[in-house]
Amino acid sequence: MPLRALLPLLLLLLPSIGCGTPPVTVPPVTSPVATPPSTSSEPSPAEPRARAALQVPYAASGRYAVVRGGAPPRPGPGTVVRYLVEVERGLPFDPRTFASDVHRTLNDERGWGRFRRVDQPPVRVRVALSSPRLTRRQCLPLRTGGKLSCWNGNRSVINALRWAKGVPQYDGRLSDYRHYLISHEVGHALGHGHRPCPGPGRLAPVMAQQSKSLGRCRPNPWPFPGRNSRERHQTEDRRR
Repeated sequence: MPLRALLPLLLLLLPSIGCGTPPVTVPPVTSPVATPPSTSSEPSPAEPRARAALQVPYAASGRYAVVRGGAPPRPGPGTVVRYLVEVERGLPFDPRTFASDVHRTLNDERGWGRFRRVDQPPVRVRVALSSPRLTRRQCLPLRTGGKLSCWNGNRSVINALRWAKGVPQYDGRLSDYRHYLISHEVGHALGHGHRPCPGPGRLAPVMAQQSKSLGRCRPNPWPFPGRNSRERHQTEDRRR
């Protein structure tokens, strides 16, 4: 049989890879670690150099440490979601910096809502930076191939390799891709499922699997990408 005729059959046989399917896993041991809105869509000059220099190990300790301390939710109405941040020991990331990045994303005007970071249960979601090997283990039976992130139980498992390197379809905008990772996986925690690209040239829904493909959409890291501009205009109208 010609190779061209075999390709569709081979594609059907490839393992399923994605995020958001609730897997059944054995959670790793979690221990504490002490600690005391980006709007640009352009990569900073330091981002490509930082990605080139950072070496993310395939496997680290396999043990999470809760980032100590907390942060308040953004002002305004709406239910406050309690969450905590975990970082696998042995990864080349500062836990406090990661926690700060997560908090800014979750409480951005374009984000899901109001989030309070704590370091003690009860919490609705744990955001966990994980090595590729721990990501694979935490996401089973979903097959991530050590490349994707997932939602598991009450844990948003963020693949450290993707956090460090991003994906080509974000065209070097690492900060935007990181906003997407957090927004997407926490979106699953809030009960949102995957969504397809709504049409060529349109912004991808944040719940589209943008780490795999944009389809024919444009990248978008936010649940409500137009909200900040609307609120700014409403503020200006009130001042007139």
